[in-house]
This record gives sequence, C-alpha cells and structure tokens, in this order.
Amino acid sequence: MIPSPHRTHGDDLISFVRASPSPYHAVAEGARRLEKAGFRALRETDDWSDATGGCYVVRGGALIAWYALPDAPAHAPFRIVGAHTDSPNLRVKPAPDTSSVGWRQIGVEVYGGVPLNSWLDRDLGISGRLALRDGTSRLVCVDEPLLRVPQLAIHLDRTVNEGLALERQRHTAPIWGLGGTEQGALLSRVADEADVDFYEVLGWDLMLHDVQPPGYLGARQEFLVSARLDNLVSVHAGVTALACAADREPARIPVLAAFDHEEVGSGSESGAQSALLERILRRSVAARGGSREDWHRAVGGTFALSADMTHAVHPNYPERHDPDHRPLPNGGPVVKVNVNQRYATDGRGLAAFAAACEQAGTPWQSFVSNNAIPCGTSIGPLMATRMGISTIDVGVPGLSMHSTRELCGTEDPWLLARTLTEFITADPAV
Repeated sequence: MIPSPHRTHGDDLISFVRASPSPYHAVAEGARRLEKAGFRALRETDDWSDATGGCYVVRGGALIAWYALPDAPAHAPFRIVGAHTDSPNLRVKPAPDTSSVGWRQIGVEVYGGVPLNSWLDRDLGISGRLALRDGTSRLVCVDEPLLRVPQLAIHLDRTVNEGLALERQRHTAPIWGLGGTEQGALLSRVADEADVDFYEVLGWDLMLHDVQPPGYLGARQEFLVSARLDNLVSVHAGVTALACAADREPARIPVLAAFDHEEVGSGSESGAQSALLERILRRSVAARGGSREDWHRAVGGTFALSADMTHAVHPNYPERHDPDHRPLPNGGPVVKVNVNQRYATDGRGLAAFAAACEQAGTPWQSFVSNNAIPCGTSIGPLMATRMGISTIDVGVPGLSMHSTRELCGTEDPWLLARTLTEFITADPAV
C-alpha cells in the first residue's frame, strides 16, 4: 500500500523530532535538510555580496533561512514563517553534581511552563551543547535511560491523588545512580558521549529529555504522540515549506525564522525580541544591491505568520474553552485571535490565512481563549512589534501542551505544511 501523504509527513516529523532533543539539535537537523535542498550556510561575519539563492544563518538555537532568486528586486517583500525551537524542560545547573542520603543526583532548573508531574517516573536522557576551550561547540546527546525523577510512593503520601502540592513538585533533582557526590561526574559522562576530552569543556547548555520515542495512537492511529511537538511541528513544517519554495520561483522572498527561548519570553540574542531577524533581512536586501529606501519598501509589503501549537478542546474540561471556538485534531490548522494582542492576528491577516488554506485545499479552524482564563501568547506579537509588519498567529491543535508527551492529530502537521507552502509562495495579490 502507498502511505497517505499525511502519514508520510508524520513519519518524517517523527524522524525530525527524534533528531532534535534540544534546540541546538533542531537547528542542526533543519540546516541539514535545507542543505539537502540546495541551501548554503552563511556566517554573520562573512561577506554577503552574493547572498542569493537558498541561504541560512545559525545562531545557537536559532535558524534564519531564506530563498531569493538571483534577479529578485532589492525591494521585494518577504513572506516570513516564524516558529520556535525550544520546549519547556529541566535544564542542568552550572554545578550539577549533588547527592542525598546515598543517592547520586543532579541539580536541574525548571525552564518554561513545565507541568512537573509529567516528568515524574520518566526515563530521561540528556542533550545540548558543550562549549570547548578552543572556542568551538559540540552537540551532545545521551539518548538512553540515564536519569529519573521518582515519585513518592502512595503509601508515604496518601494525599497524592488530592492535588499536586507545590512543595512536593519542588523536589525535582533526578537520580542517576548510587554513591556520594563526585564533582564532574555528569560532565565527564557527557563529554565521553561527545568524544571530547573532559578538560576541554569550559561551558555547557544541557537539558533533559524523555527517551520514549514518538509514535502513533488511537483506534486508527489518528493521533501522533511525542515530546516537543510544541513547537517542532511548526519548525518541521516551516523547513518543509521553505525547501519547496525554490521549485516555485516565488514572487516574494520566503523566510523561515525559527527562534530560541520563546518559552521564557524570547529575550535573548537568539530570541524573537532580538535584532537577529531584522539584521539578517537588512543584509539580504543589501546583498541584492538594495538601498535604505529598498529596505523600507520591502518591509512595507512584508507579511509574517507565527506558527505555534494551540489548544484542542479538552474532552474532560470543555468548560475551560470558549463555547464557540473548540478546535479538534485533524480539523486543519487553527488561526489564533486575541483582541488584547496576545496574538497578532487581525481581519486582514485572517483573510490572508484563509486564502492560503483555500489555495492549499486545507480546512482550517479558529481559536479564541475563554474570557475567564488568561490567554497565552507566541512570537507573533513580538515580530509584529519589532519590525512593524502584519502578522498572523496560527498553529496545530493538540492536547497535553508542555507535557513530556504531547498529542496532535496525524493529519494536521501535513495540513499545516501545505498551508505554509502556499503562504510563502503565494501570488503577491494574496
């Protein structure tokens, strides 16, 4: 049997997620796929006088990529897909090695909005990057059961099913063996995995991840379950769409902006609040002989789309959702609206999104937060504010957001990728 397009896309998404336990790995995997499609890496310190065709720039956990035809006018506007590479997790402290009553543990810090109960009794690996003495960095991933945050047995806490006490959730130091504190033990284990000398490692950005592989769930495998669907679903869809752009000779300049640190406010050199995207796009205009006026003309016609996971209606808590906006899995991508600008979508953006869905032949849904519950946000308002550009917020609907095991519909990632492809390659009239 020939697999359906959405299942083929889902299998590829699973491969992408498995290759991306950290933002740095997600960027490396996205870059690898773009290079396979003919894109080339540029460094920020390079001369960009020939920066046409498919190009990308990596900064830490951020990936900015674009495709410009050699004869594209300098004032050609951009069509930007924004996403983020990071997910809430547990991150290793600077002095990680610790112990308690004969157990060897590591110190971790909570990153982002983590539902801590989802990290209990999970087999955890460790991944990230090592900063070396010679100024380079090395990706590392121990993708095996190395650590665990054990729950207290119900016999010792009879109130465990009466609610998750904050005091109990504070104790998240994972165990990884028996014995006392041996300073440098964890870093030595990780350095061995990366095949580098322990004494060459001067810094690190390490985090924990659930080693259970992604898969399908449901009577007809209609759901995809995995860690980090928020927001690798969107990063993968953006990479897929951009890789298709060269074959379509788009009238505008398609761009993928995959930022880091969205889950903690985007305030970093690789986050959406930084000048990274603006600087790179300015240089791409200059590389095509553009002037300051060309830059302002390009920005004036630019449209951005922020793609991030959103909430499907929860079957056990329907009252937490707006009664007239209840997205379901496999119903197509969702446009997110909030009049208080937690999402950047307005009527014009909604029309542009609907037109892209129409061209792609994809259904779509809408999300509005329940008025009694504070609304989340994404990088959409940040891009709109930072660059003064029209922006749409969209996403794939899912359950268990920020958990170690999230869920979405099997068809929706493929439908999102189709829609993004149309969005970044559409005729300027759309």
